[in-house]
Amino acid sequence: MLFCGINPGLYSAATGNHFARPGNRFWPALHAGGFTPRRLWPWEKDLLLREGYGLTNLAARATASADELAPIELVDGRKRLRRKVRRYRPRIVAFLGMGAYRHAFAAPKARLGEQPERFEGARVWVLPSPSGLNANYQMGALVALLQELRQAAR
Repeated sequence: MLFCGINPGLYSAATGNHFARPGNRFWPALHAGGFTPRRLWPWEKDLLLREGYGLTNLAARATASADELAPIELVDGRKRLRRKVRRYRPRIVAFLGMGAYRHAFAAPKARLGEQPERFEGARVWVLPSPSGLNANYQMGALVALLQELRQAAR
């Protein structure tokens, strides 16, 4: 499975670790969702890879907020992501950020959960952004969606 964030935040870019900002809920939610035997820390991303889960972003440019990205950056990111998915062949690509997914894939009505379309043969899931800035989805809702994804991946 490939987890695809929107873009690196400034803190993540400075540390070289995905979802690195202390308020980001990705790592604790991933554990609570059953993907890891314990809570991993951003600098332990190699342990996640050993479990068969990859990490990437749609856009490479670091910003303080994903709202700073131009829609074209997300569309261009989809093209770069296509090459990665062709190369690594994940069974599922899980996008962490519904708005970014909608822009990148020209799918304005996409909802959370599994999408009817495939991406380069991979099943597609859309999840809310785990950023602490995303107040629309609380930790419990994020964990429930990750649990659903984990069940579907079996």
